[in-house]
Amino acid sequence: MLRNFMKKLLLLIILTKISFSQEDINLELYQKAIDLSKEILIIDTHIDLPNWIFNENFDVNLISQEDQFDFVRAKQGGLNIAFLSIFTSVTQASLGKSKERADFLINTVKNNLSKFPDKFKIITSFNEIDTTNKEILYVVLGMENGSPIEDKIENLIHYHKEGIKYITLTHYKSNLIGDSANDSIKVWNGLSEFGKNLIKEMNRYGIMIDVSHISDSTFFDIIEITSAPIIASHSACRYFTPGFERNLSDDIIKEIAKKRGVVQIPFADFFLREDANKKFIQNEIEVEKFIKENYLGHNSRAAEEFELNYWKENPLPKSSVIDVANHIDHIVKLVGIDFVGIGSDFNGVRTEFITSGLEDCSKYPNLIYELLRRNYSVEDIKKIMGLNFLRVWKEVEEIANGLK
Repeated sequence: MLRNFMKKLLLLIILTKISFSQEDINLELYQKAIDLSKEILIIDTHIDLPNWIFNENFDVNLISQEDQFDFVRAKQGGLNIAFLSIFTSVTQASLGKSKERADFLINTVKNNLSKFPDKFKIITSFNEIDTTNKEILYVVLGMENGSPIEDKIENLIHYHKEGIKYITLTHYKSNLIGDSANDSIKVWNGLSEFGKNLIKEMNRYGIMIDVSHISDSTFFDIIEITSAPIIASHSACRYFTPGFERNLSDDIIKEIAKKRGVVQIPFADFFLREDANKKFIQNEIEVEKFIKENYLGHNSRAAEEFELNYWKENPLPKSSVIDVANHIDHIVKLVGIDFVGIGSDFNGVRTEFITSGLEDCSKYPNLIYELLRRNYSVEDIKKIMGLNFLRVWKEVEEIANGLK
């Protein structure tokens, strides 16, 4: 009896820190969410490289104080498969350093994780997943920003051999592949000629096409070319953030579903809420204005200090687990249960922007609880938390095998 009382007390302490859509917390339902998180397959398709990857003295059994993702909290949250993002910046692209940086990051991940073979396993195919092994954390490499591909198919082949399983085609600026949603200048009005050829080759090599960050015109060019399903590794619904091209319109979501792809919902205020999105954009404008008016470099200490203080003094309206579930609801109502999943964007989003109740990778049960509370079935939750994406991954590889 004492043990049950302590368990309920612990659950209550956890839940008082989380905003759900009703005041009375159902402890039995929350316990079911925790139990489910340990039983089902959970895949998070977008986690930026953690700081500890670069730390030679990293202890895998300790919780990281700097990151939203580490082994201990991943296992607490029930995470089975983590896609780690090999990210290259606009600056590196402008200096011709993207490929060099991507190669360095890939080698760093492999060298670091190889020290913990009983904890991490890097995989390159869905066939390598053992769903009965809950002790290991499977790691898959994705690439955020296709700039390291440059305009060379041989670079795509190189990254295929290195184990890259998806490529986010652009980031904050248009590149040699196509136009970015975040860039006001549209260089190609969609895909470049190289980009169009690249899509066919990605299909042939079984590399998933990630449409997060790309412009609408780039997306519709892809739809006309690809023979395989596509993913949005970390994109939310534009329905909730009107005019924000970085999120996906209803028409785009419908096209992704027609191609049997999947939209992976991120956990960040500015993706999820219109008020937070507007405040985020306004803050970015004000920070950029200060940097330009004071002739500062973006990476200067003065610019970084101003930006840090400005965001603290001008916080965004907070999103919660409710908002993530609202985006999931929207996609389910629009196209069905088979086309939505999660891509948190952990480590890629400042701590103060992270969704309340989903602050790190130990918190996946909180989303499961909210889905249960909304009467999603266990089978539906299995699809959302991992099986939908796994199905897409499998289909992409099967299509590639048919094209060889």
